[in-house]
Amino acid sequence: MDTLTGMRVFSAVVSAGSFTAAAERMGISKALVSKYVLQLERRLGARLLNRSTRHMSVTEVGLAYHDRCQSLLEAVDEMETAVLERQEAPQGRLVVTWPQTFGEMYLNKTLAEFLGRYPQVNIEVSLSDRFVNLLEEGFDLGIRICELADTALVARRLAAIRIVTCAAPSYLDRCGVPAHPLDLRDHSCVSDTNIDGAGRWPYWIDGERRNIEVKGPCRVNSARVARDLIIAGAGIGLCPDYAVAGAIRDGRLRPLLQNYKSVEYGLYAIYPHRQYLAAKVRAYVEFLSARFRGRPEWS
Repeated sequence: MDTLTGMRVFSAVVSAGSFTAAAERMGISKALVSKYVLQLERRLGARLLNRSTRHMSVTEVGLAYHDRCQSLLEAVDEMETAVLERQEAPQGRLVVTWPQTFGEMYLNKTLAEFLGRYPQVNIEVSLSDRFVNLLEEGFDLGIRICELADTALVARRLAAIRIVTCAAPSYLDRCGVPAHPLDLRDHSCVSDTNIDGAGRWPYWIDGERRNIEVKGPCRVNSARVARDLIIAGAGIGLCPDYAVAGAIRDGRLRPLLQNYKSVEYGLYAIYPHRQYLAAKVRAYVEFLSARFRGRPEWS
């Protein structure tokens, strides 16, 4: 028997004054009410109620137990109400990890709007391109740019991230324009290690994905730093579109090899569980999904 249910049934019998009235109040049979009370008495080793075919009374032990039951059941109900309220209304501390450059360029612009919409939420943000362990490191949610692998975590795709080959006009005037991905082997290339950890750039060539080995003077783990080096003429770069879109629009960079698609990543909200998702996490995921839905601002 569920002891808590037994306590609720016993309290209902005492409050209602009879087994029949308690059964009607709880929406169960009179026989089940009697069974719960009997099991509770057996568990406690004490008689809580004196009953006959026509009359029921509460024993002295039963009265004392009823008082304690009422206090405990009220406390349980208060705890359940508090949990339900927190599930329904976004509130509390939300611990999030963002990718470094994308967070600094785009996610930071969304914070004030989200906090204005949900004033009971406090956000703690950690910016890093490292793939953190959400559960072990205490994060409620991670925003990540990646090719999603099989994972036990839940992932919600927010937007597509294209990877663009580009260079500054000054570099192209000096060194020429590559016509094919294999031509990159004869150029100076600036590598963002978040995209190519081994100096091998991925392209689809004749329907096959190939990794082209490149070389150059600099390897960095920041899309923004890579972009600035490319703008300065240090070489050709392979960059996420959100980092270089503005520079391409204003002519500081030129897109290259547009007939050869590189990889496409997804922008994902990643969280540990789908079931019983906290309202604060659900609110933030839905907020970002609406913000980046359709054509992202960097496209």
